[in-house]
Amino acid sequence: MDKKERIDNKKIQWWQLSLIGVGCTIGTGFFLGSALAITRGGPAVLLIFLLAAIGTYVVFDALSAMTAEDPQKGSFRAYAKKAYGRWAGFSNGWVYWSSELLIMGSQLTALAIFAQFWFPDVPLWVSSSVFGVLGIGVIITGVSGFERFENIFGVMKIAAILMFIIIAFLAVGGFLKGGQPDPSFTWDNKGLLPLGITGLWAASIYVFYSFGGIEVMGIMANELKNPKDAPKSGTFMLSLLTTIYVVSIGLALWLVPYTKYNGDESPFITALSKYDLSFVPHAFNGALIIGGFSTMVASLYGITTILTSLSEDGDAPKFFSRTGPRKVPYYAVLLTIGGLIASIIVALLLPEKIYEYLTTAAGLMLLYIWLFILFSYNKIMELTSFKRVKRLIGLVLILLAVSGTLLNKTSRIGFFVSLGFLLVIGIVTMFMKNKWKHLEVEE
Repeated sequence: MDKKERIDNKKIQWWQLSLIGVGCTIGTGFFLGSALAITRGGPAVLLIFLLAAIGTYVVFDALSAMTAEDPQKGSFRAYAKKAYGRWAGFSNGWVYWSSELLIMGSQLTALAIFAQFWFPDVPLWVSSSVFGVLGIGVIITGVSGFERFENIFGVMKIAAILMFIIIAFLAVGGFLKGGQPDPSFTWDNKGLLPLGITGLWAASIYVFYSFGGIEVMGIMANELKNPKDAPKSGTFMLSLLTTIYVVSIGLALWLVPYTKYNGDESPFITALSKYDLSFVPHAFNGALIIGGFSTMVASLYGITTILTSLSEDGDAPKFFSRTGPRKVPYYAVLLTIGGLIASIIVALLLPEKIYEYLTTAAGLMLLYIWLFILFSYNKIMELTSFKRVKRLIGLVLILLAVSGTLLNKTSRIGFFVSLGFLLVIGIVTMFMKNKWKHLEVEE
């Protein structure tokens, strides 16, 4: 077997990338964030899941098209730089790092909320600290084979949702003790849209957040045996993911009125709470914690990896790419620990609304990246009329999700947090642009 054959054997098929994408995307944003979407939008939130799937597909289709045309290790950062210059690659990298930092904090808080199902008297910041220390421990020790466990955790997350779907169908059929389903909707505006169009609009950011991670699939498209299969992989992945989301949330809304849901508990736990199932809610909660922990650790790895990559490209201080034993970038890890500590302090000061603040800000930062992907796509690629229309639809859907955060006082705070990050990154980018110009003149 020659070298090319060995490399090809390490590449993955399009359907494998689809399944990896499903496992990586399903996380605390869906397991807990969907409860916020339900409380904001009511039963019609199912429509937003379909629209968010369309918007997500448009972004992935654009990213995969650029990958097929010009595979780049830096993915969207590289394409932003190619389209608009070094400042775009620099700012995109730091916006993505910031979004992953916020996502990490959001996942950490979600894990603490899940833990309160068993330990209701333990403060959020205490549970967050425990999970944070465990996550950092995994990174520092470089646990061998953790990647294999990530695949197992992905299967567990999907299995938990399938378990809910099966149990929910049994409940709908009247086979479980606990009474008949108590649906909150009727086929009229009052039933489907109890909070009006503005409520549905405000809910959209949490639905889009549950699809977060599609940009990682764009990065992994380089691992396909045939990069031109990336669009097919994304279509299958999003079709499967959307089906899982809509069916499970639809059943939850069928079982329990939307008014019973809140952001302090997974909607799936809430939906099953009135049935005599004893061990099932506990097993489901355990699966949520294991799955959430896996995505949190993946975010920790992602943050340190992104920072190391930025350092290697000259877009962050050089010492962040220095490594110690087990090739762990300790300076990057130290900055990540600082982010964890900041999340825990915020959880201590604002225990009631911390998850909503972090989720909103994290979702917005991801959507800013998605918008730039679509702008880079328009700049780099030759687009047909149909592709231009499709891109425009994606832009409109994303902008609607961003603007919807202004309609609710809680999510509005997350919006301003995201703007604060953008402002800081923008100022630093302008400073770096001047520095690069001076270096070019000196050369």
